[in-house]
Amino acid sequence: MIIEVNVPVFAESITEGTLLNWHKKVGESVARDETLVDIETDKVVLEVPSPQAGVLVEIIVQDGETVTSQQLLAKIDTAATAAEAAPVQAAPTAGSVPAAMPAAAKLAAETGVDTAALQGSGRGGRVLKEDVAAAAQTAAPAPVQAAPVPQGSRPEQRVPMSRLRTRVAERLLASQQENAILTTFNEVNMKPVMDLRARYKERFEKEHGVKLGFMSFFVKAAVAALKKFPVVNASVDGKDIVYHGYFDIGIAIGSPRGLVV
Repeated sequence: MIIEVNVPVFAESITEGTLLNWHKKVGESVARDETLVDIETDKVVLEVPSPQAGVLVEIIVQDGETVTSQQLLAKIDTAATAAEAAPVQAAPTAGSVPAAMPAAAKLAAETGVDTAALQGSGRGGRVLKEDVAAAAQTAAPAPVQAAPVPQGSRPEQRVPMSRLRTRVAERLLASQQENAILTTFNEVNMKPVMDLRARYKERFEKEHGVKLGFMSFFVKAAVAALKKFPVVNASVDGKDIVYHGYFDIGIAIGSPRGLVV
């Protein structure tokens, strides 16, 4: 008997979700309550279990596609065996490169795996997330190369946000705009910096005509922190996170006409 696998009923505040990845391929056996697919909503990642034991005979929605409540996802044959339901995959034509599923392409970009060199285990030879993960584990570590120094450029990396992360960004921005901004204080041992300043402040003033204050040390520390934690040096643009490969730090200076940055 053929039974359908549908998207669970979402909460009232959730209208849609994104299908992350399938845990089973067409033709594979599945046990009752075994996780078939993951669906990401604005709040959680849902694991959709199999309603009955059987063989997955058809996948309706692919990785990365948007789904709504109770939408048809797949079909399971409760009477078939894995050998009977396994489809005959056509061999890819010479010179053709099987397409990678969205989840596989994302993981490949993160791990540096070339999907064109993989033998996909999906339907029609498509590269699945599991294929990329296996290749990443068996691949020899690449030699560490020094990062190229940008020549007058301002490199950026744009990464699409997941549905959950998009919602978190929206809520954090709303919280910042609607609530009072508070300040936190932390104690820091400044003695090494004060000793360094005392040693060079006279020489610095003679050479540059300005006094050596603490702001230069603060900026230096901020840049070092951003280099160590590049995820902090990022901004949100629409549905993307933009990681900046440069460091812009504005300093407010008091003048007779007011603050100038």
